[in-house]
Amino acid sequence: MVLKTFGWSFAVTALGLVAAVLFGGWTAFGIVAILSILEISLSFDNAVVNAGILKKMNAFWQKIFLTIGILIAVFGMRLVFPVVIVAISAQLGPIEAVDLALSDKDRYQELVTDAHPAIAAFGGMFLLMIFLDFIFEDRDIKWLAWLERPLAKLGKVDMLSVCIALVILLISAMTFATNAHQHGGGHADKAETVLLSGIAGLITYMIVGGLSGYFEDKLEEEEEREHEEEEKAERAGKPRTRVALAGKAAFFMFLYLEVLDASFSFDGVIGAFAITNDIVLMALGLGIGAMYVRSLTVYLVRHGTLDDYVYLEHGAHYAIGALALILLVTIQYQIHELITGLIGVVLIGASFWSSVRRNKALSVAAATLGR
Repeated sequence: MVLKTFGWSFAVTALGLVAAVLFGGWTAFGIVAILSILEISLSFDNAVVNAGILKKMNAFWQKIFLTIGILIAVFGMRLVFPVVIVAISAQLGPIEAVDLALSDKDRYQELVTDAHPAIAAFGGMFLLMIFLDFIFEDRDIKWLAWLERPLAKLGKVDMLSVCIALVILLISAMTFATNAHQHGGGHADKAETVLLSGIAGLITYMIVGGLSGYFEDKLEEEEEREHEEEEKAERAGKPRTRVALAGKAAFFMFLYLEVLDASFSFDGVIGAFAITNDIVLMALGLGIGAMYVRSLTVYLVRHGTLDDYVYLEHGAHYAIGALALILLVTIQYQIHELITGLIGVVLIGASFWSSVRRNKALSVAAATLGR
């Protein structure tokens, strides 16, 4: 069963890692491996959410999501989107960006390095908003309770996460401008670009969140309408099948899932820029990770179970917060990509280990009470 569900993911992993070695040696192998782990970890909650919605859909729409949907998710968001970001930031055509990445890596690296402050500001703000909205929400399950309890109380203040994000952006832009001026002013004109890119990242986060909320509301409306129609049909003595009513509701489910998948993809794609600027390695690592997310979604649906590792979502969001701060720091200072990647892996690993310990403690407590 595991091989049947994850077979394609294993095959893509093997091909992707071999391609990484051929493209850039063992350093590239390490970067692709780290990107894959981060994508899987950061999108773990994506798989859980997908499974919860996908199990409500009939076999036809499940197949649509796992075929057409995977083309959109893997090739659209994980492969095309990084190229588009680089192309826009470096003022290149998408084809030219790919061609430079493959044929003239030195020139490509020069252009991307020049555009990095804008990419980092955009991505840093987007990821920072994800992190802030998470830690300011009051949750039943808390991983670092000593930190999360007071933050949840602060989160009752309206628009606090937006205010904090904008303050951090202003500090980053002003510091960047000051340092550029002290070192000759070569990049002083880019301070405005950093500010505008950061605001664009904030706006993008709000648009994606708004679209997700819109489709979620539509989905709830369709499910309520379907339920009412079924009750009327039953009272009239003419039971109706859910298949006849599932079409429109399932369509909204599909749209909702794609918007959700895109929003979850943003953190992985943008976080990848904190690890590497190479779109080839980025595409390989994120593509491998995306395949596992889809396989995990199928596994959860077929087994009818959801994630037991309750702190993993916390660890993933703390990793997002770390990546956000690192991206904002890399506007001015260079940080080695392996260090960046390992910080995220360590945070996620710690949350996984805490989840395992919690499950063991609960098992022991249940066994003791059962005696």
